[in-house]
Amino acid sequence: MRRVGSVVRTAQGLAVLRATERSDENAADAGGNAFRDEIGTMVIDDDLETVGRVVDVFGPVEQPYVAVTPEDGVHLPSLVGSKLYTR
Repeated sequence: MRRVGSVVRTAQGLAVLRATERSDENAADAGGNAFRDEIGTMVIDDDLETVGRVVDVFGPVEQPYVAVTPEDGVHLPSLVGSKLYTR
């Protein structure tokens, strides 16, 4: 399990995460990019429940924002402040 980052807000039906900083060795790839997974990657919470899938990555390379579209039944406002992960 790798931490994607923390949910900073919700917007237009998406959860917006700030990716883990590249100084976290578990988070950065060899090129120093903080987010190393692909669009479509499944995102899970602390309880290993599926939250949604990555639909966009934007912003600075070292600590980008990651947009996640939620699965049915996920209450977006309750995710703000949560840490989310990929498998």
